[in-house]
Amino acid sequence: MIDRVDVNSVLMQMRQVKEQIRAQHAPDVQETGGDRKISASERLAQQVQQMSEVSGDNTVPDFQSMFKNAIDNVNEAQKTAGSLATRFEQGDPSVDLPEVMIALQKSSVSFQAMTQVRNKLVEAYKDIMNMPV
Repeated sequence: MIDRVDVNSVLMQMRQVKEQIRAQHAPDVQETGGDRKISASERLAQQVQQMSEVSGDNTVPDFQSMFKNAIDNVNEAQKTAGSLATRFEQGDPSVDLPEVMIALQKSSVSFQAMTQVRNKLVEAYKDIMNMPV
């Protein structure tokens, strides 16, 4: 399975960025924080401090390995669906038609999704190559 960044740390960072943007666009209004009032700039400084203390999984896999894993998963789904279909056609009693149809649909959907990702990557590459330097 693909290694993924800790979802909770990503969500927390997204919330902090949202709060930073909100604080930048809002005037320096006094907000209550417990028994004393803190300004938006002080709150922003606290959030930056908390953000630096977040301990998440910093080992993000590179794009090449993620894309290779995705292609391998699609290939495996297609092989599984093909073997189930062959076994069903040969009359294997342990293989049900719904199982074969579900496997075929999963492989079809995963292949279509991978094709769309590839198309977006090629389009992004073309856009980057056409940018003036």
